[in-house]
Order: sequence, then C-alpha cells, then structure tokens
Amino acid sequence: MRISKPSLRSLPAVRHGKYLGAMLMFFFFLLTTPFVQAQDFERVDAAIQLYPEKFENAEEFSRLIGRDFETDADKVRAMYSWMVRNIAYDPDEYKKFNYNFKSYRERNEKEQATRKKIIARTLQEGVAVCEGYAMVFERLCELQGIPNYLVRGDTKASFNDIGRPFKNNHMWNVATIDGQPYLFDVTWGAGKYNGRFIRDISYFWFQTPPELFFNSHYPAQYEDAFLSEAVSREEFSNRPLIMHNSIRLENIEKPSSGIISDEASSGLIKFHIKMKPPKTIIYSYGNQKKEVSTIRMKSDEIFFEVPLELGAEWLLLYFDEKPVLGYLLK
Repeated sequence: MRISKPSLRSLPAVRHGKYLGAMLMFFFFLLTTPFVQAQDFERVDAAIQLYPEKFENAEEFSRLIGRDFETDADKVRAMYSWMVRNIAYDPDEYKKFNYNFKSYRERNEKEQATRKKIIARTLQEGVAVCEGYAMVFERLCELQGIPNYLVRGDTKASFNDIGRPFKNNHMWNVATIDGQPYLFDVTWGAGKYNGRFIRDISYFWFQTPPELFFNSHYPAQYEDAFLSEAVSREEFSNRPLIMHNSIRLENIEKPSSGIISDEASSGLIKFHIKMKPPKTIIYSYGNQKKEVSTIRMKSDEIFFEVPLELGAEWLLLYFDEKPVLGYLLK
C-alpha cells in the first residue's frame, strides 16, 4: 500500500489551464502575511538558528529542545520554526516509500516501519512531502510529552479545487498546549511549490485560528476543524477561494458560491461583502487587470459590480493590490 498521494501537491501548486500559470504562482499564499501571535517567540526563533541543519533522528533533535526550552508552547514553536527553515518540499519523496501488504497485520507493521523511515529521511536529508513534515512534528511532540495527532483532509488552493469531490490530499497536525488544541500546517509554513520548492517561511500556519484555517483545510473527521457550526464537504468545495485572512466566508453576502454561471443577469456579477472598504478593487479574468470604477459603501459593507467576460474560466479579485477572492466560471 502506498502512502496517499495528493492530487494537489501538499504545497499549493500551479495548475494547468488558460492563463492559470501566470496568475496562480503565488496568489494563494499572500494569505501568509505575518500573523500576530499571542506570545512573543523571538527568543525561540533566534535560538533554533544555532541548531544543526540536519539530525540523525528525532531523538537527537528532541534532546536539544528539552535542553533549551521549558514550556510546551516554546517547544512546539522550536519544532515548527526549525522545520520551516530546514526542510524542503520535494514531490519525488512520494516514490521513496511504496509498499504492498497481504494482511491488515502486515499493513500495520509496514505502516509503522514506513513512518520511522519517513521521519529519519526527512531529518537526515532535509526533504519531505506533507507526510514527512507532519510525522516529524508528531514524533517530536510525542518525545516531549505534548498531546498531539495527525489530521488528514482536503485542501483548497486553486481554482480547480472549486466544486470538485472531497479528496484526502494533505496532512497536518493538532497539538494541545496548556489544555487548548491548536492547528498547525508545517508544510504550508515552509514555502510554495511551482515546479520547484520556493522557501517562503510563514508563521500564519502556526496555531492558526480554526475559522481561518478552515478557509483552505477540510479535515476527514469534521470535529478536527474545531468549529461550532456544521459545514458539509460539498459546501466547502463550492465556496469561493478565500486567499487573504481579512476575509471570512460569513463576510461574503454575494456571491457566496465559488461557481458563477456565465448566464449572469444583464452581464454583470454583483458583489456584496461585509468588510471595511478597501481603497481599490481590481478584477482579472487572467489576461489583464481592471479597476472597479464604482464602489458603493454602507457602514462596513461594500457593493460593486464586475462585467462578465464570456469564455473566461475564472475571476480573481484584488483588494488594495492583494488577491483576496477567486471564482470559477461555468
């Protein structure tokens, strides 16, 4: 049995399609603008820069963490911070750990053996896919006595992800610190993948608030979303791409679906979004950017229209030059 390979590489990758390459190379991870954490981790982030770039095993790494840090919060930060600096995403790692089994007992034995190999290779070679990042983080937490577990689920990082069926295409982590569960995606925190790995360290994916994490991650077991309201897989799939942490789904009054019919009334797509008005709103169907000329405001709500472009495959909105929302046209 093979470790499940994402249809989307575990980092957001550019999809093939009309105009898609130029526009999607970096759009989604402008979401990773520095996120203000409740705790100051400056000392932790500085300390781990003195660590070796590679380790023989997780136990060796864990001994340094136990030596240098006292609180679980600092220890988890050290794990995350070192990993996003020193592990590169490499899709070829999927080919390293293929295995078959004849019984469930053999499967379980091989899965455990494969987990150990993935952890060792990730630390020794400094390359991984999402399983490597997540399993190393899990093992380090185990060694430090920090409650944690792996989460598999679906991710939404491209226009092609709008409206498609659920897929277990990614892996991330939950760790409990001081009795509170937190979400972590070390893979996405390390950088981007577009034919090659581009390190672009982000701490947005460190203890990400659940409502923001859910903009792009849907767990296989819904309770791992840590949200009070129920959202179906289909509803998640049909949402627009939310590319910036200034936007949440509840802010989008119209259109709330990520799929826009090319039979829009009078050739206009009408938007109603609850948020502080940006200075500029720009839209693009992939070939060029155009500014919205008329924006109506009402308190902290904005209303505007975008002319429908027949034959276009997708629509991307920018607020103050930053990509924020993506829609699929059908």
